Amino acid sequence: LTALEVAALSLAKSAGNKPVCLTVDAAKESVQKKSIQYDGSGDTHYDLASALQKSMRGSDPDATVYWLARMIAGGEDPRFIARRIAVCAAEDVGNADPTATILAAAAVQIAEFVGLPEAQLHLAQAAIYVACAPKSNACANAIGQAVADVRSGRTIPVPPHLRDSHYSGAEKLGHGKGYVYPHNSPEGFVPQDYLGQDLGKFYYQPKMLGREKTIQAYLQTLRDQIQQMRRKSGPKATGDKAE
Repeated sequence: LTALEVAALSLAKSAGNKPVCLTVDAAKESVQKKSIQYDGSGDTHYDLASALQKSMRGSDPDATVYWLARMIAGGEDPRFIARRIAVCAAEDVGNADPTATILAAAAVQIAEFVGLPEAQLHLAQAAIYVACAPKSNACANAIGQAVADVRSGRTIPVPPHLRDSHYSGAEKLGHGKGYVYPHNSPEGFVPQDYLGQDLGKFYYQPKMLGREKTIQAYLQTLRDQIQQMRRKSGPKATGDKAE
């Protein structure tokens, strides 16, 4: 687009059904806007999105807000920007700071029904929060490894004690037999197998960062109890990691 076309389109958005009055000031402003426009589906589009996400992952709020500003000034769809922030929150922060995902989800909703320019405040808040949050890709690694196992054919039948037992005849089939309801325990936890004896591996490995540090300590006590239960159950239920 030429600078005049940029000016005309910009004024048309704000004028609604009224005639567009193109002024010298509007034309000058559009010359500046034209210099930072970029192809919304080309290399620059993806390069800026990559720079934004890598800056958040790299914990640099200043670079984050700069690349965010470049995308906004270039006319990027705020919904696309919000989605990138949401992806980074889950992939690069995860349970180290779950609030990052909450703010990112809010930014997605706000970008949808508010739009720019107001939504830039919410996009900036969410992006900067993600950049400043402790980082962990433990959740991303966990689902990635589990999906890889399933796709490689490592599927196991649902253990009988975990099968649905709420229908007539389920008891005769042995469904639900041996299952222990965790809430009946004062600790809210009972050591029992949920993956079966053939796939006793730990997909989720929380890092010692942020909230995952607390999760890791608590989860380790639970896994220790499960391992003790497996050892007492006999050689077949050792819980060795499947390879």
